[in-house]
Amino acid sequence: MRKKHTGSQFFFKFLLQMLQGALIGLGAVLPGISGGVLSVVFGVYKPIMELLSNPFRNFRTHIPRLFPYIIGEVLGFMGIAGLLAFVLENYPAPSICLFVGLIAGMLPSLWQEAGLFGRTKNSFIAMLLAMFAVFTLLLGLRAASVTITPNFLWYLFCGFCLALSIIAPGMSFSTLLMPLGLYTPFVDGIGHLSSEVLIPAGIGALITILFLSKAVNNLFDKYYSLAFHAIVGIVIAATIMIIPFQSFNVSTYSCMLNIFFLAAGIFSATVMERWNASVAV
Repeated sequence: MRKKHTGSQFFFKFLLQMLQGALIGLGAVLPGISGGVLSVVFGVYKPIMELLSNPFRNFRTHIPRLFPYIIGEVLGFMGIAGLLAFVLENYPAPSICLFVGLIAGMLPSLWQEAGLFGRTKNSFIAMLLAMFAVFTLLLGLRAASVTITPNFLWYLFCGFCLALSIIAPGMSFSTLLMPLGLYTPFVDGIGHLSSEVLIPAGIGALITILFLSKAVNNLFDKYYSLAFHAIVGIVIAATIMIIPFQSFNVSTYSCMLNIFFLAAGIFSATVMERWNASVAV
């Protein structure tokens, strides 16, 4: 016999699920943290993917269950975006070092997740090829002195990266946007509810979800190890490319400050990872 929930129990359950959704939203926008991984931890990744893969068929059954998570995700995502843009604009080197630390601190769990079903020679090849591709692209842009000016098409790309970070657990969209100089203007536009950012990003995210959710889901089902190790390669290469090496040579104070925030990021990611593990249990 199913146990009935009282009004207060339902209310607190709703609040808890909304809080978990807010954490997923924060994970989607904070560098180094994956909203997809947090959705796995909270046990809603599968229903989210089922809803995204077949929204019309699963709307009635999945929306009521996911509704508090959706509210929380929107609040968490929108609430942190403006603050991130302010910090990155006014304190670029320390904040980037903090984010690099967060990414570095999450790498062990990402590596463990990649090897969940074992590793083969092809897994390492996929990782190295992904690293090579990212290094080639970003170093090529630097060598050619290409400066990316955010516009409608680039914000479409931002929406694609954002949706991909939800679809593929472990992928943080900031990993792709930071080296291209798109992360700060993107989160700033979100924080200020700029239609110039929200409209193309929304279109890009929607197109990605409609056309890639099933494909990515099938890719992880059939080639989990290859796909996840490729993500690890992308994360490693893109993270190395955003480290502000030149800021360590400005002064002793600047160097120590950057090292402090780098360590703080690693420590914070470690604490969050232990908390995630305890929640998952």
